[in-house]
Amino acid sequence: MLKINDINVYYGNIHALKGVSLEINQGEIVTLIGANGAGKSTLLKTISGLLKPKNGEILFENEQVAGKVAQSIVKRGISQVPEGRRVFSNMSVEENLELGAYLRKDKKGIKEDFEKVYQLFPRLEERRKQQSGTLSGGEQQMLAMGRALMARPRLLLLDEPSMGLAPLLVKTIFRIIEEINQTGTTILLVEQNANMALSIADRAYVIETGKIVAAGTAAELSQSDQIRAAYLGGH
Repeated sequence: MLKINDINVYYGNIHALKGVSLEINQGEIVTLIGANGAGKSTLLKTISGLLKPKNGEILFENEQVAGKVAQSIVKRGISQVPEGRRVFSNMSVEENLELGAYLRKDKKGIKEDFEKVYQLFPRLEERRKQQSGTLSGGEQQMLAMGRALMARPRLLLLDEPSMGLAPLLVKTIFRIIEEINQTGTTILLVEQNANMALSIADRAYVIETGKIVAAGTAAELSQSDQIRAAYLGGH
């Protein structure tokens, strides 16, 4: 579904992604793990059109999207849930969700998706009219995910969904990520909580200083001594 071939991305003189290649098949959950500053968010921003690669290819369903504007990439079926949630805090929950569907014209489909989002996240339905800035961190994360789903993406990019959340909420968020995947949405998950990410992923890539240094099934990487020592607390 997504094929990235040898992309290089720079911030000024800083070479942030160095010849990165990876692929995601339809229906998978693929996770990208790595330390802070390794290039994980940079890769997501490049896929979603917020950054332009200097060279290389990003093919989504065999169509080149590298360097295209973000809006056209959303239209093609890729949505991102940004790190730090970034909800529109002075707007209600409902208005935030409506913004997720701003490129769509199919009123009936939008209404159905509102219902789907409220089924996934009953808490959001309870807080429909509430200003989103008054929600807890966990509720804001649910809202950011719901808003991305309102674009009806075929590929969902999740950037650090568990960041700053209590352990119990992290479990809830990961359960919902699995549910979203089971309804047919392919997922690329960037996550510092490598244990949790590998527990739900089909496959994983490890990125260090802008380079992919390991790849395999989630089970293989969970069992690698090297990966365990570096990312999984050593046991």
